[in-house]
Amino acid sequence: MTPRLTVVIPAYNEEVRLGPTLDRIGAYLSAQDYPWSVLVVSDGSSDQTAAIAKAYADADSRFGLIAYTPNRGKGHAVRRGMLAATGDFRLLSDADLATPIEEIEHLWPPMAEGYEVAIGSRPLRESNLEIRQPLYRELLGRAFNGAVQTLGIRGIADTQCGFKLFTASAVREIFPRCKLDGFSFDFEALMIARDLDYRIAEIPIRWRHQEGSKVRVLRDGSRMLLDLVGLRLRGKRQRMMIRVP
Repeated sequence: MTPRLTVVIPAYNEEVRLGPTLDRIGAYLSAQDYPWSVLVVSDGSSDQTAAIAKAYADADSRFGLIAYTPNRGKGHAVRRGMLAATGDFRLLSDADLATPIEEIEHLWPPMAEGYEVAIGSRPLRESNLEIRQPLYRELLGRAFNGAVQTLGIRGIADTQCGFKLFTASAVREIFPRCKLDGFSFDFEALMIARDLDYRIAEIPIRWRHQEGSKVRVLRDGSRMLLDLVGLRLRGKRQRMMIRVP
């Protein structure tokens, strides 16, 4: 039976958090009335991340694992997972569950209205930030979003939240065109979605900052700005080209 929902979890050295995350997601989804699956993508992990995910997959066929080496970056992991997933809807969820899995309930209504993409958004007034990230990260995030609004995607307050729901048909059109392997994949995917005239719903969520982020603000922020400028200069025609494997 085709799952209604596949949850895609990119994971790099997440042996501490992955087990509790899979337990919580599995418990929530088991209480729903639709078929589901969970796909962990171990992005070159050097710890027990892949082994933990494999243990869940061996115990329950609704869990799956993609594992490879070396580490390629979060964008590569998300692309691999989204295109390998089989659900009619495919949810990107970070391994730290900063956005609880239960928040997907707020993403279903716009999909029922015909939206192809629904994304969690932290800056919206209705969002509940139970634990905020450090002030310097929040301020830099706001500044970066200003650059995204100017150069990339107007009208979206938060491109980087790791909680995004896509229809299967949108995944098949968006992700083969994505080329960035790093953290810039979020705004690249959304820019391509806009290029394809997909409707994107931005939804307030409950969110809690988790320690252990893999994003290094200065190093990765600089790289992301360069990627953003590159995407803008590339133009719609270049962005729409299918990525060569």
